[in-house]
Amino acid sequence: MKFTTVCSASVLALIMAAPLAATTVRAEPAAHARQSPEAPKTYTAAEFFQTRSYGMSSPAGLGFSADGQSILISSDETGVFNAWALPVSGGAPVQLSASTTVATRGLSYFPTDGRVLLAADSGGGGSELTHVYVRELDGTIRDVTPGENVKADLLGWNAARDTFFVTSNLRDPEVFDLYAYDPATYESRLVFQNPGMFIADISPDGRWLAIDKPNTSADSDVYLVDLQGDKEPRLITAHEGAVSYGTYAFTPDSRQLVYGTDQHGEFNQAWTHDLTTGEKAPLIQADWDVQFVSYSPSGRYRVSALNADASTELTLLDTATGQPARLTGLPGGDIGQVRFNADETLIAFTISSDTSPNDVYTADLATGETRRLLTALNPVISEADLVESSVVRYTASDGTMIPGVLYRPRGASAAHPVPAIVFVHGGPGGQSTRGYSPMIQHLVNHGYAVLAANNRGSSGYGKTFFHMDDRAHGEADLQDIVDAGNWLRAQDWVADDQVAVMGGSYGGYMTAAALAFHPEAFEAGVNIFGVTNWVRTLESIPAWWGAQREALFDEMGDPAVDAERHRRISPLFHAANIRRPMLVVQGANDPRVLQVESDELVAAVRANDVPVEYVLFPDEGHGFQRRDNRITAQEAYLKFLDEYVRH
Repeated sequence: MKFTTVCSASVLALIMAAPLAATTVRAEPAAHARQSPEAPKTYTAAEFFQTRSYGMSSPAGLGFSADGQSILISSDETGVFNAWALPVSGGAPVQLSASTTVATRGLSYFPTDGRVLLAADSGGGGSELTHVYVRELDGTIRDVTPGENVKADLLGWNAARDTFFVTSNLRDPEVFDLYAYDPATYESRLVFQNPGMFIADISPDGRWLAIDKPNTSADSDVYLVDLQGDKEPRLITAHEGAVSYGTYAFTPDSRQLVYGTDQHGEFNQAWTHDLTTGEKAPLIQADWDVQFVSYSPSGRYRVSALNADASTELTLLDTATGQPARLTGLPGGDIGQVRFNADETLIAFTISSDTSPNDVYTADLATGETRRLLTALNPVISEADLVESSVVRYTASDGTMIPGVLYRPRGASAAHPVPAIVFVHGGPGGQSTRGYSPMIQHLVNHGYAVLAANNRGSSGYGKTFFHMDDRAHGEADLQDIVDAGNWLRAQDWVADDQVAVMGGSYGGYMTAAALAFHPEAFEAGVNIFGVTNWVRTLESIPAWWGAQREALFDEMGDPAVDAERHRRISPLFHAANIRRPMLVVQGANDPRVLQVESDELVAAVRANDVPVEYVLFPDEGHGFQRRDNRITAQEAYLKFLDEYVRH
């Protein structure tokens, strides 16, 4: 399991699947996205974060209401994420949950009435102990997965729509079992007692269960369980050597399992496994990772996506014709989060780009006609004042080519060089991708170039590149970040004495490590809930990580035997080397990077008589749930960088 990333795309996604270039549905750049002259208007952090964030229902849920008149979305309209019903006909969304403290997200409509399944953190902001709730018809909220220290999630509905399935660690904190729920009474029964793997998907007929088992960070398997038989997991991916396998989805007819594998090359391909015969066949093969594969309820449409050089290329394939669905009138950007209505005549989806966050659209599948229902960007911000990114590659010290996503401020030139930031994603195996980031756009809008470096060990560029940092974290991958700073300094439009490093989670670790182990490489660093003591962090992994913990130990090293190396790469134990200013941001409820990590680093660096600023959020965990906190943090980033980097 990777730590949550802080980058331009959402994080915590497991491997999924994709399309062929000939069937890609990717809108071309729109006229309204043309960039403004060299002197754009500047906007405040509050204005950037007054932009709304919109997300669709869970991929496992029902996105359209039973009457087909509403779409279930999640939005931070109020400053905290809540669930909303968005009218298909247009108009303002209707609020379904009213949390003022804890992010609450819409998972699924019920199939026959207006009830809604919700997810919210039961342990306070940031604990990640999510429960599944029902919003009743009268608006009351009911917890259907109660229990202290319980973490639960929706796995999906069966095809008959008379059962929904939930995974929960109620029985054992370290494993997630499968429970079947009666949607009328909310009575549950234990369907499968997990021996310690990952429950990935259940077939629409409710018979087959797919479970994934990580063996190492480079090797994993898929098992099938016959829930109407002996319920014993059966391995379907027997292999030799290190090969990665993972579940994508069952086909709607419950005849095949679609899974991903890198057995046949550098990238994950999508293959099918026949549940009756065991026959395997390729489904989607491409020169990029297949991110996901899903289907409309009847199987008429197949949705898939490629992770194509830091962009998502989505295909909506009409399986009846073998041709992609044709959608008209769309702006440029990546299409995502496709949800179908019950009779498959209408889809809801989002479109985002570097300069535009997720807008919500519908499309008539018969005509291809599209309609935008919600615009996310704060109306006071002109999209023309924002910047498009470009994908660049630079040569690391050892000759390895490192990809990155570059944001160049308008007006940057040899005559007017600008300060710059190397941004490091989380992970350790995350990826910075193209797409809207208010954090990055705000900094670029205020004159900072940003290079979001995908150092070795990043996902999306093949298995060889992904595993180049195994048990070598804080070494070669850190040098890639230093080399990113050197590449920026070599650009004549960058001020070579004004380059900072910044990142969150693993990126926060890399920031602190850069300041500790390469103390002259950057003018300053912004460490956002980053690991500083790997010995303690790896020993304090939450119980509910279960088998994921073993895969992490394989990649990072087991603290029982690798404590010496973990100490060697931990910035806390080398804080005496830090001579450049640092800003540290931390959530008090963070279950992954404990507050004490940041407390101790701040104290150690202050002992060097080095400027350190510390922003602690008492109501946040490993990331930000509240808009006001995002604004506070963003203002702190800019103030700190202006004081210690910009001359």
